[in-house]
Amino acid sequence: MAIIPTLMNEALSHYAESMFSSETPELAQLLKEAEQAGIPPISIGGVQGAFLQMLVQLTKAQTIVEVGSLAGYSAITMALAMKEGGTIHCYEKDSQYCSFIERQAKKFNVQDRIIVHEGDAANLLEQEIPAKIDIVFIDADKPSYVHYAELLIPSLTSGGLLIGDNALAWGYIADVEPEFEPENVKGIQAFNEYVKRHEFLLHPCIVPLGDGMCMAVKQ
Repeated sequence: MAIIPTLMNEALSHYAESMFSSETPELAQLLKEAEQAGIPPISIGGVQGAFLQMLVQLTKAQTIVEVGSLAGYSAITMALAMKEGGTIHCYEKDSQYCSFIERQAKKFNVQDRIIVHEGDAANLLEQEIPAKIDIVFIDADKPSYVHYAELLIPSLTSGGLLIGDNALAWGYIADVEPEFEPENVKGIQAFNEYVKRHEFLLHPCIVPLGDGMCMAVKQ
């Protein structure tokens, strides 16, 4: 018989954030400045950040691609865990957000690890993709998740990680006919199914941190 999982509630969430969060006062300030700049207050949580930092350390990642960087919170969180010489390629459509990321990267002294690509991510990746990617982190428009994965998987190294954020679709992932943001929920459902069935992706799983992350290892 399967062990019944412990469902996260507000108290457990606060406990996890208080004990195992990557967020620092400086990262919290980044979010405040982002909101003041008119950037939507959307980001991974501190517990997710700690998990991503651990993955960066475990894989010894030298090249990370993040699709959908917004204010750069998750990219900078990962950059702080990278060894010298590592690079995170941030794909972000909005020029204001791109400028904000570059300013914040300088504040955190990780500007040598952050490369911002401004424009439509699909168009940019169809033209040129970084070589030998160790981690792909997708957190952009949900209906395009599968397309981004298709573009990036060939450049993912053997043993590299593919990660898609919001894998639980705000709690609606199990809905057959979702009424809440149906296009986005169906986009995530399609991505989860894609990762599960891809012939070159091993050990697919959902990690229920934040809104969930769907992950797999490149063969």
